[in-house]
Amino acid sequence: MTDPASPSYEAARDELAEVVRRLEAGGTTLEESLSLWERGESLARTCQEWLDGAKARLDAALAREAAGEDA
Repeated sequence: MTDPASPSYEAARDELAEVVRRLEAGGTTLEESLSLWERGESLARTCQEWLDGAKARLDAALAREAAGEDA
């Protein structure tokens, strides 16, 4: 993730945890709950993109290491 407007993994994860806490606590209107749900979905996608990127980087590093060992 290189989009400067996108939050870091940690920021997205922390905000997602807060969204979940607020939804679980209840006491919000339907409109507020829907807005929180949508924000949570967006944050979850952001976190997944960060994790997918990290996995791709690890896989690439392992592949380079394996290629170097085989040479």
